[in-house]
Amino acid sequence: MHIHILGICGTFMGSLAVLARELGHTVTGSDQGVYPPMSTQLEAQGIGLMEGYDPDNLKPEPDLVLIGNAMSRGNPEVEAVLNQNIDYMSGPEWLAREVLRHRWVLAVAGTHGKTTTTAMLLWILEQAGLEPGYLIGGVPNDFPVSARLGNSDFFVIEADEYDSAFFDKRSKFVHYRPHTLILNNLEFDHADIFDNVEAIERQFHHLVRTVPSRGLIVRPALDTHLDRALELGCWSSVQAASVSSEVPYMADWRAELLAEDGSRFMVLHREQPVASVSWSQTGLHNVRNALAAIAAARHVGVTPDHAVAALCHFSGVKRRMELLADVGGVRVYDDFAHHPTAIATTLEGLRHKVGDETILALIEPRSNTMQQGFHQESLLPSAAAANQVFWANLNGMDWLPALVEGSSPGAETPGRHRVGASVEELIGQVLDQVSGPCHIVIMSNGGFGGIHQKLIAELERKSG
Repeated sequence: MHIHILGICGTFMGSLAVLARELGHTVTGSDQGVYPPMSTQLEAQGIGLMEGYDPDNLKPEPDLVLIGNAMSRGNPEVEAVLNQNIDYMSGPEWLAREVLRHRWVLAVAGTHGKTTTTAMLLWILEQAGLEPGYLIGGVPNDFPVSARLGNSDFFVIEADEYDSAFFDKRSKFVHYRPHTLILNNLEFDHADIFDNVEAIERQFHHLVRTVPSRGLIVRPALDTHLDRALELGCWSSVQAASVSSEVPYMADWRAELLAEDGSRFMVLHREQPVASVSWSQTGLHNVRNALAAIAAARHVGVTPDHAVAALCHFSGVKRRMELLADVGGVRVYDDFAHHPTAIATTLEGLRHKVGDETILALIEPRSNTMQQGFHQESLLPSAAAANQVFWANLNGMDWLPALVEGSSPGAETPGRHRVGASVEELIGQVLDQVSGPCHIVIMSNGGFGGIHQKLIAELERKSG
């Protein structure tokens, strides 16, 4: 069968392309804005990529078109699919029908940490010899591709709350029907499709409704929005996880920090010590991610001590505090942070790791929610752990310069926050502040105009 994918370079649709190719289908796809790591992965798989959307991309006519949720009516290829009566469906529906049916699905949902937690859970099961199938909305460092069919009944998947397609406004994860479900957290996001956080809670509740009574839900001990989603109805066992003594009662899973930056911690199950994790990851968010993965793995038979041993050798996910270069002590990282909470936890984790060393944060508020200004009150405080912060205003958001100019001198060091309207301006601002060894964290959920390599090239030229 010839399957053509619209929006193929999105992390989800690109992963579907890999699975479809592994199933033996001929796979092609088109997208607007093609950049690594997904484009590189697809090309390595021999999948034909077409830049831009054009009805001619549908020649010869495919047997089936998978339409990504970024596509809308008016897109020339979408219109051609409809006018020519070509068979089509959403990516999540195809995945559920062709891959997930009759498998034990382990799903990871939440506003933050989905990709990393999914990769952790996958790594644990892989090290236990279970050879699970998987789909991750990113490229894990421990695996060559972002998706595979696997050789067992188990399938690990990153479960996104974003809608399925322009013709199916249900959240993607409603299609997956997990037996084991991790709910990492729940906050307001995706303002382009959700009116408020209550609407997201309702979608999470719809997901909870699909978990069988013999299934398991793993959640953080403290999360008001998840409380409300579960209070709408829950028919499965629920286990809670917490870090140190953040809750006044016993959680099923708990982590006692052995290092402030989260690089070492003891895992306790019902207050009984299991084993200690010593790994390359940092930040309390990753400690929470690890606890959830350990609990989920136990549900399919992997003992906590084996899970801990696996995590000690977990190497992370691309674009999650990925070290890109070290130019004479100036270390440049790439991070996917797309929400103030993610920005804060990532920078705080780095601060605990590097102590008083200088941190420069280069942040692009790129998500629909961020661009619409929904998180203005928490945006500047989210970068409190950085010494200098450079905000990218590549799309001309009126509120961003006003926000930075109006920041209170009493609460902020004057000039600590700066705004740049272009990649070149931002690079110039950053270079002006680099006078010795430091840490530069580039944060965006997109390509950021290729700023990563451009900045590294300028740093190399300056140092040479």
